[in-house]
Amino acid sequence: MFFDVFLTTLVALFSVVNPLGALPVYLAMTPEYTLAERLRTAKNTSIYFTLILLVFFFAGTLILEFFGIEINALRIAGGLVILNSGYALLSGKMAESRAVSPEVEEEARQKQDISFSPMAMPLLSGPGSISLLIALFDKHAGWLERGWIALSILVMGLLVFLILRSARHLYRVMGETGLRSLSRIMGFIVMAIGVQYIIAGVVKLATSPGIISG
Repeated sequence: MFFDVFLTTLVALFSVVNPLGALPVYLAMTPEYTLAERLRTAKNTSIYFTLILLVFFFAGTLILEFFGIEINALRIAGGLVILNSGYALLSGKMAESRAVSPEVEEEARQKQDISFSPMAMPLLSGPGSISLLIALFDKHAGWLERGWIALSILVMGLLVFLILRSARHLYRVMGETGLRSLSRIMGFIVMAIGVQYIIAGVVKLATSPGIISG
């Protein structure tokens, strides 16, 4: 049961984050990096990425309470963001959906360290993955289950490191066409996840006591 939670979360995270789809953008921002610089960037990006997701996973509900946002509203809003992200993958516009414009890419080329911004955020960790994890934290009340979800975040961070470290090799093997084809498959899965969260949020809002009594 607990392994199912781990595996389901990892698959959902991998689909929403889609690190393979980020490879063309990453390579465009690091054309003159040495092997040591690429290794350091991959390591730092994965660390920042993991920390960002862990912080929002464990503290996300507190942030929602501070702003007075209900979890079902987050499910709907997050579902819309995930749905839009999936559509962007299907249409081959991942960078634009993650707020990585040509201007941002050009600015990144001038920076000494792109690990935190724009790589870890917003390219890899964004509203979609963050809202997904906050909703999962609310859904799984047991700390053992939450521990397995946290483990899946750590494994996802490791996958991000391995993929970025092998970016040039993966790009040569898969090519632009292969990456776009994979992104479209991921996009379909991501859209399904988004629709599921929207439906869950709407149903729970419609059946909540406050709505019925009102």
